[in-house]
Amino acid sequence: MVGTVAESSPGGRSTRLPAGVYLLGFSLFAMGSAEFLLAGVLPAVAADLDVTLSSAGFLITAFALGVVVGGPPFAVLSLRWPRRAALVVSQCVFAVSITVGQLGGYEVLLVARLVAGVAYAAFFAVATVTAIGLVTPDRKARASGVVVSGLSVAMVAGGPGGTLLGHVTEWRNGFWAVVALTVVGIVGCLLGLPAADPDSADPAGSSRSGVSRELATLRRPSLWIVYAVTILTTAAYMITFNFLAAMLDEITGMPDVWIPAVLALFGAGAFVGLSLGGRVADQRPHLALLTGASAIVVLSVVIAASIRQIWVVVPAVFLIGVAAFVLNPAVFGRVFTVAADAPTLAGATAVSAFQLGISITPALAAAALTQGAALTVVCLIGAALAASAVPLVLLDRSRDATVRGRPVGATAARW
Repeated sequence: MVGTVAESSPGGRSTRLPAGVYLLGFSLFAMGSAEFLLAGVLPAVAADLDVTLSSAGFLITAFALGVVVGGPPFAVLSLRWPRRAALVVSQCVFAVSITVGQLGGYEVLLVARLVAGVAYAAFFAVATVTAIGLVTPDRKARASGVVVSGLSVAMVAGGPGGTLLGHVTEWRNGFWAVVALTVVGIVGCLLGLPAADPDSADPAGSSRSGVSRELATLRRPSLWIVYAVTILTTAAYMITFNFLAAMLDEITGMPDVWIPAVLALFGAGAFVGLSLGGRVADQRPHLALLTGASAIVVLSVVIAASIRQIWVVVPAVFLIGVAAFVLNPAVFGRVFTVAADAPTLAGATAVSAFQLGISITPALAAAALTQGAALTVVCLIGAALAASAVPLVLLDRSRDATVRGRPVGATAARW
């Protein structure tokens, strides 16, 4: 079995994660690329479909809406299936939706994007649950971090790569590449993941009680504290990232040819952050959360204050990528710790919270920029969002210490 073979070693312990965890990260990369490449080809899509640019923008909104509201219901339905089956079904629905969207007009593409968002969220949630089921308990955050790394690769490589392909050839070709990669992921899941859930002890007829348990778990206040932290911290770094190219162009005066390279530094930082966060978060999740949120506050202010100084901005972009993705393994680790007995719906809701954090950034930025604020105000908004997450992290730490039966001071001493 994938989970057991990769975890064994002559010394009784291995530093390697099972291959199935990396396979799930690749599959998330393939599907996540569809989310990020549309923005780069939006003018071409609008022209080809004979709609306004603002109407074409609703195609982005449709995908995000599908992720936010569709993932949890799909996750509940998938509780009746083995996880590999749920993963393959969600991938198939996603691939079919993207394919249908490329063959129709604007209305068809709009609905297809909505359905694809639902399937993407469902895969994301089940993939993280599957990954932690393949590893020992002390590696849950690291395993979920590897899966989430697929999203960072999609953000900094898949989306831009698909956009470049669309510009060089035709905008639909980037999405055909996404379909092809998703099919590769389907084959990989079928061949590389166990057919039965290795960590499941439920009998075949317990799906109804499983749904009840998942719904009951979702009522735990600690989960919603973590979800709030997810929304705030995700919005905190994404609002700066989303407007970084514009700031580098309009304020820094950086040549256009160098802007993609600076944006790629954010992705490089994300990989470093995921590696660090995955290792720290398994033992000290609140340390990872507080460090990441605090660093985002500081770095967001630094970028706003020194946007004209290339020698300051460039390393700050790398570091904010590190800080941003130190958070992600800790967030998912906390979700799967709080909801250890019923993680699927809780994981799907975490994915929705993550996407909601991304989705609210345009509205937050517009609220300030339409009032005549300088473009760098988006960084200050990000700093405020990250700062507002810190008290929630401290509250979650206090509640966790109480649940574990030790005083908060004892928890802090472990740091």
